[in-house]
Amino acid sequence: MDKLTHYQNIIKEILTKYEKISSQVPDYDIDEVLIFDDERCHYLWFNIGWKNDRRIKAITVYIRIKNEKIYIEEDWTEEGMANELLNEGISVNDIVLAFHDPQTRKLTEFAVA
Repeated sequence: MDKLTHYQNIIKEILTKYEKISSQVPDYDIDEVLIFDDERCHYLWFNIGWKNDRRIKAITVYIRIKNEKIYIEEDWTEEGMANELLNEGISVNDIVLAFHDPQTRKLTEFAVA
């Protein structure tokens, strides 16, 4: 299995696991949505719906693969997607904490870009 396919599978497994746990306490007004785009390497988990006459649209996790690295663009999980990826054997050199600006990324153990 090539690196890209391996990374895609790991990301999808992690997001599916998280969404299944979250959906055990359903909010019937809000839909939890997973979107996996393997062709363009974008992976999203978000909530959408209406609550008390207010539109709810919130990204929980947004990950993309770019230049053979995993870019975590948005992450509102407690454990952290980077930790999940590390637990699956992904190198810190292949994980970019893209929700931080490039200067701040230099202060982490993860890849800058």
